[in-house]
Amino acid sequence: MSNNPTEFIPITTADKVFVQLQQAIVSGEIGAGTKISEPELAKQYQISRATLREALNRLEKCHLIERRANVGSKVVDCTIEGLLDLYITREALEGMACRQAAANMSEQEISAMKAMLAEHAKAKALQDGVAYYQEEGDLDFHYKVILGSHNQQLINLLCGQLYYLLRMYRCQFGMNSPRASKAFDEHSRIIEAIADRDGELAEMLMRRHIAASRKNIENKIAQLASVEHSLITDTTTG
Repeated sequence: MSNNPTEFIPITTADKVFVQLQQAIVSGEIGAGTKISEPELAKQYQISRATLREALNRLEKCHLIERRANVGSKVVDCTIEGLLDLYITREALEGMACRQAAANMSEQEISAMKAMLAEHAKAKALQDGVAYYQEEGDLDFHYKVILGSHNQQLINLLCGQLYYLLRMYRCQFGMNSPRASKAFDEHSRIIEAIADRDGELAEMLMRRHIAASRKNIENKIAQLASVEHSLITDTTTG
């Protein structure tokens, strides 16, 4: 059994429905803000309402849906404010995970991460500096660093509660980034700091890495706002 809270072999019907709904929400198949109809989902998956509610309880713990009394359930909305809050939280928690990874990650784990980055480097989109896409779980650099911390509380928080919410945001807002090449280089420096067992440097590099990504998002928002303002101005003065 893996210590990874998001990777398990579905055993019960509720397990299977949870995974299917999780993937549908993250990919956007079930859109952000969509109201959850328990009767329709129970019919679609041919399961009882009790089984469905067990799966929905897990999705709520992953922050993918929100439930309100007398209102019902809906998929969370993807907001700019929510995304920026998530990055601020990640900066603090993943920085600490990185410091602990420098102390606790085994040599075998470090070698595996270096090999993973070597595979990432072969991606054409990354070589072109267009995007740096990573598959989920064990092929995701951040995910592996968190597991390498060997701190179960951080693993539960970052891999269990927040991981798929972040992937949902990434799918909704797009993976292309002018920081693709820089982000990869930053990953390389982080794993070198971990390999050198320099926890202070590893934490600083991870915090700077996530802060730079957040700043990139803020710049995109500012640019979009500027374009929208210009369009409104042109329309009203033209």
